[in-house]
Amino acid sequence: MSPTLNTVYPLRAARVHEACGPAAVSFALRTAAQIGGDVIWLREQWLPERLNPAGFEGVEPDRLILAQTEDQTDTLAVAEEALRDGVAPLVVAQITRPISLTAGRRLQLAAKAGGTTGVCLIPDGMGSNAVETRWHCAPVFDADDSTLQQWDLIKNKSGTLGSWHVRWDAAARRVIVVSPAGE
Repeated sequence: MSPTLNTVYPLRAARVHEACGPAAVSFALRTAAQIGGDVIWLREQWLPERLNPAGFEGVEPDRLILAQTEDQTDTLAVAEEALRDGVAPLVVAQITRPISLTAGRRLQLAAKAGGTTGVCLIPDGMGSNAVETRWHCAPVFDADDSTLQQWDLIKNKSGTLGSWHVRWDAAARRVIVVSPAGE
């Protein structure tokens, strides 16, 4: 039996989670909007895509701290320190290569120590065994709703897996579950 979305999202605090798929960045931004507060967003400087902090409803650009690192080793080190420090309720790290179980465990321990939620954005098919949950996020094309997405929970240390069609409710400032078309 599939869990309800509210049993696994909003993400469990003081833990590190992963998101992959074409809407993974949107997943992280929706998580930031739902958690509120400052967000530390880490990425390697060589990555060609850029995040436009003013381009996403629900996240105030002045609450988004964007940091570029030299390489993945630096990204993981800064993420660990930011999670442990607890100054921001959410730390997002764009990961480009597999990380070891040791590195993943260090992130989990840092998140627990700082009471901070972590989200690692990873390429499809990659992931750490140490994460609490892993999500595959993809847009659902609908002529009437450009925010519609499908979120698949593909790893869950605390329970079962599930799949939901979701959209952002700007008035409520939260993610809501919607029925797939025809249901």
